Amino acid sequence: MRFPAPLIPAVLLRRYKRFLADVVLPDGSETCVHVANSGAMLGLATPGSRVWLSRSDNPARKLSLSWEMVEADFGAGPELVGVNTMHPNPLVAQAIPQGQGPALAGYVRLRGEVRYGTNGRTDVLLEDDARPPCFVEVKNVHLMRAPGAAEFPDCATARGAKHLAELAAEARAGHRAVMVYLSQIGSARQIGLARDLDPAYGRAFDLARAAGVEAIGLVCRLDTGEIRVERGIPMVG
Repeated sequence: MRFPAPLIPAVLLRRYKRFLADVVLPDGSETCVHVANSGAMLGLATPGSRVWLSRSDNPARKLSLSWEMVEADFGAGPELVGVNTMHPNPLVAQAIPQGQGPALAGYVRLRGEVRYGTNGRTDVLLEDDARPPCFVEVKNVHLMRAPGAAEFPDCATARGAKHLAELAAEARAGHRAVMVYLSQIGSARQIGLARDLDPAYGRAFDLARAAGVEAIGLVCRLDTGEIRVERGIPMVG
């Protein structure tokens, strides 16, 4: 996924109300930007951090700038971390036919936002006339508390537990059900669960796995011009 225009550097002043942040632009002016991330963003919202923004030309938007990346250091030097949770779904949908998600390869049709479960929509539905459908949910991973070890979630997520329960129901019905955890931290070597931050999600994950839900880890390569899925990495814990 290439950005249509170069990202704009800025310095973070504060993040607040989950979806808003104040930044200082290169010309010294301050402005408010949209934050497409409902999580806690632990370690990523420190005032003074270097951030990168995209600009929308949509005149209907109240805030034209969106926070895309932040520079963070997890012990091996500064690196870019993607914080926009609107990107993982299209990133995974692009990666599957390109072969970066080999565990999901071989299906003849790919559709997004298909209704399933109880008033839910699957992020990706893979279909093939010769086998059961594959329901895929995608989660953005941007928490790292130890070098190389990415974690999900970064705060309590009842919605995330609901998705696991819906996937478990599909698995019990004889369908394939997959949870994809996509790390927008390029140095991630594995993805695990932050069970201390949300024990209920950990329990829901264990129940889903027992029902036959698969868990797949993927990691992105990021720069200020592009984000793309690079490879699979192990799921642990």
